[in-house]
Amino acid sequence: MRTAFKMYLKPGYKEEYRKRHAAIWPELQQLLKDSGIGNYSIFLDESTHTLFAVQEQSGQGSSQDLGTNPVVQRWWAYMADIMETNPDNSPLSHSLEELFYMP
Repeated sequence: MRTAFKMYLKPGYKEEYRKRHAAIWPELQQLLKDSGIGNYSIFLDESTHTLFAVQEQSGQGSSQDLGTNPVVQRWWAYMADIMETNPDNSPLSHSLEELFYMP
């Protein structure tokens, strides 16, 4: 199963976002893999500061369902200064409906 969602980067933080994700914490990466999440990509529309994420998952859950995990909560806090967030530091995000797929 694939899911897609969008999030929002604060203006001027593209390189910082790239830097932080290039050094993603091993425990977060392992948590994602252990949760069946892979082929995870995030793209940026610089004109709107919109981040577009796509991930494949085995099972019904996505990375958006891991919010109670302490590692995820620390990552959210770490990223909160450069992203639009909810009061709990989770990224402000919106699920997207798939309308077309070509394997």
